[in-house]
Amino acid sequence: MTDRAEATEARFEDLLAGLEKTIAQLADGTAPLEELVAAHQRAASLLAEAQVRLDGIRLRAEQVTRQLTE
Repeated sequence: MTDRAEATEARFEDLLAGLEKTIAQLADGTAPLEELVAAHQRAASLLAEAQVRLDGIRLRAEQVTRQLTE
């Protein structure tokens, strides 16, 4: 694995960890409403970022697959 791939993976793992932490806070439900709303907004933002990164990874994987089969 290249340094770039490792860095991307680490950042993606951090993103997922943040999402899991935020979801746990939401699931707990004991925080004040304003904090729960902010946590929901964070979760939505983290989820959107994760989707963008996954789409990029999928595109790169498809490009590599095409190159290998040519």
